[in-house]
Amino acid sequence: MRNRRNYLYHLVNRSSKAFVISFFAFFGMCGIAFCLMNLKPIFFKGDLLLLCLIIIIINVKRWYDEIITESTFSGFHTVIVQAGLKLGFILFIVSEIMLFFGFFWAFFHMSLSPDISLGLSWPPIAILIINPLDIPLFNTLLLLLSGFSLTWVHKAIVNGLVSDVIDGWIITLFLGSLFLFLQITEYYESTYSFNDSVYGCTFYMLTGLHGMHVFVGVTFLFICFKRYLYKHFTTMHHLGFLFAAWYWHFVDIVWILLFLVVYIWGGGIGTDVDTINRIIENFY
Repeated sequence: MRNRRNYLYHLVNRSSKAFVISFFAFFGMCGIAFCLMNLKPIFFKGDLLLLCLIIIIINVKRWYDEIITESTFSGFHTVIVQAGLKLGFILFIVSEIMLFFGFFWAFFHMSLSPDISLGLSWPPIAILIINPLDIPLFNTLLLLLSGFSLTWVHKAIVNGLVSDVIDGWIITLFLGSLFLFLQITEYYESTYSFNDSVYGCTFYMLTGLHGMHVFVGVTFLFICFKRYLYKHFTTMHHLGFLFAAWYWHFVDIVWILLFLVVYIWGGGIGTDVDTINRIIENFY
């Protein structure tokens, strides 16, 4: 009854890929931590970090190919299997939410009660903040537009509109790539770095972590785009694209929170009493 198409569940074969990926990911993260602490044990060198990355990419590629074969060509992903995969991906997104929650907590903790080392102000006195109405606002518009274009792609896939799917997908990939380019430009033009007090640390951790998720999301969407061109998706079965869309919308929501909290509120508007008083006076 193993791996039969008329069986409700998919009993996967034994594989060492999960163990190999987990082991080398842990080993690579330990190496990064040692480098950040200026510790270089005998068993770790810079070349080993590159080796870990190559091994992880190879095993992820092989694992992904197996999943494509199971779902597209073998028909093992029944309705019940798809429900389990959806639940697993939802739990993955929940874990990502908790990851960002920890860094937002650190940002709020320091901004709501800045100590004397920060000059009792937030942002710190010596920090020249980035204008939120410049690149950050434009990046917000880009991600919002990409969310709309990705929804257009989903509707076109369901209705079998091939030309609309391709046009919408290209627009989404372009908007996501442009966001990354502008984010790098913003970092290049910034007047403070990761080492400039806890403000620089939390700012670059939050925006950098989000930028990494945007890169993963663009890569995810590009792979799904190639799969669509290879006719792996149908109007009824396109679970891989659905996961990519969920992930991208999650990235959009996180950026909106980042823009409001880090750039607008954390940029001084939320903690500057004089600014609040001027807003109230203008309102009345």
